[in-house]
Amino acid sequence: MTFDGFFAAQSFFLWSTFIIALIMGMVVNKTNFCTMGAVSDLVNMGDTGRMRAWVLAGTVAMLGVVALEAMGLANLSNSTLPPYRGSEFQWGRYLLGGILFGIGMTLGSGCGNKTLIRIGGGNIKSIFVFVIIAVIAYYMVDPYKQLPSTWYQSIFAPWLGKASISLNTPQDLGSIVGGLFGVPALSMRIALGLIIGAVVLFIVFRSEEFRSSSDNVLAGVVVGLAVLLAWYFSSRVGVVADEGAQSLTQFYGNWDFVMDSAEGKPQNGSTNLLPQSFTFISPIGQTLGYAGSGFASAFLTFGVVSVAGVILGSLIWSLISKSFRIEWFASFKDFYTHVIGGILMGFGGVLGLGCTVGQAITGVSTLALGSFLVFLGIVFGSALTMKIQYYKLVYEEEATFAKAFITAMVDMKLLPGGMRKLDAV
Repeated sequence: MTFDGFFAAQSFFLWSTFIIALIMGMVVNKTNFCTMGAVSDLVNMGDTGRMRAWVLAGTVAMLGVVALEAMGLANLSNSTLPPYRGSEFQWGRYLLGGILFGIGMTLGSGCGNKTLIRIGGGNIKSIFVFVIIAVIAYYMVDPYKQLPSTWYQSIFAPWLGKASISLNTPQDLGSIVGGLFGVPALSMRIALGLIIGAVVLFIVFRSEEFRSSSDNVLAGVVVGLAVLLAWYFSSRVGVVADEGAQSLTQFYGNWDFVMDSAEGKPQNGSTNLLPQSFTFISPIGQTLGYAGSGFASAFLTFGVVSVAGVILGSLIWSLISKSFRIEWFASFKDFYTHVIGGILMGFGGVLGLGCTVGQAITGVSTLALGSFLVFLGIVFGSALTMKIQYYKLVYEEEATFAKAFITAMVDMKLLPGGMRKLDAV
C-alpha cells in the first residue's frame, strides 16, 4: 500500500486504524469482553469463558503475525512501538508493571480498554480514571518529546533499570530458542508460533460451554484480528519517493530533504509512525498531549485515533442496544478506589510497556518473553486484589489487610496452609 504523497499515506494509516478500533469497540461492548471480568469469573466462580476469549484473542493475533512474517509482509523484530522484542529483558519492570496494573484495573473497574468502553457506555467514573491515566502516562512517556525528562527516567530508571538482563538476541521465543540450537530466528518463530497456537486453540475450544458461547468466540476472534490488522496496515503503508517505496518512518527521516516546509510534519514521527498495534495506556497519554496542543494535526497519532475509535464504537453499540446509562460514584469510597485504580494503571501500564491488550494480546502476538511475564503479573495482581477484597467483605472488621493478604496468598498456593488467618470462603 504505497501512496504518491506522505499525507495521503498518513491519512490512510490513521483512518484504517480508526475504523478497526471502532469495530473493536462495538464488538467489545456487545460481547462484554473484559480482562478484569475474565479474572473475576475465574477466581470467584471458576468460569473460564472470558479468560478463554482473552487467550483466544492473543492466539489469533499470534498466528496472524506468524503468517505475516512467514510471507515477508511484516518484520516486527526491530521496529515496533513499544519494542516488544528488544534485547533488554527488563524483568523487574515487566513484573512490577504487570502486578501494579492488575491491582489497578481491579480497583478501577476495568483495564485501559474497558475504561474506554465504559466511557462510550456513559460511565462518568471511567472519565475520571481516563484523566488520571492520561496525566501519568503523558509524564511517564513524553510521547511527543517535549519534556526535559520523564517521570520514568527520573524516578524509576535509576533503580528499576538494574533489574534487567541483556540478551544476545531479541527476546522473542523464536530468537532465543533459535539461538540455542543454531536455527534462524524466523524459522523457529514460525515453528513455535504454530505449535503454541495449535495447542492453545485445542485447549480453548475443548470446552463445550465456550464453543457454545457465540459472544466469547466472537470477542476473541475479532479482538485478535483487530490487533493483526493494525500490525499489517502499520507495517505496509508506504510513500513513493525518488529512491523507491519508503515506509512512513523512512520518509519522515528524510523530511528536510524532500519536503518544502515543516508544515504538517508529525511530532516525534520517528517513533509514532513505527509499525504498531493496539495498546491503550500510552495512547491515553498521547490523547492528553493532542488535546493540549489544541488538537493540532501534527499530534494526531495511531494511539490517539485508536482511543477515539474504541470510545465511539462503544457509544454506537450502547445506543443501538439501548444500554447507554449515565453512571456516577456510589460513595466517596467508590471515588477514591477508582482514583487509586487509575493511578496504579497509569504507572503499571507504562512500567509494563502495555496493558491487558497491549501486552497480553499485542505483545504476545510477537512471542516476546516479556509480554508473557507481564500477562502473568496482571493476572496475579488482579486475582490477589479480588481475593483480598472478598475476605474483607465477608469478615469485615475481623479481616485486617494483613490477614486478608496472607489468606489470599495461601489460597493461591504461594504460602503454606498453616499460615492461614481466615477460614476459606
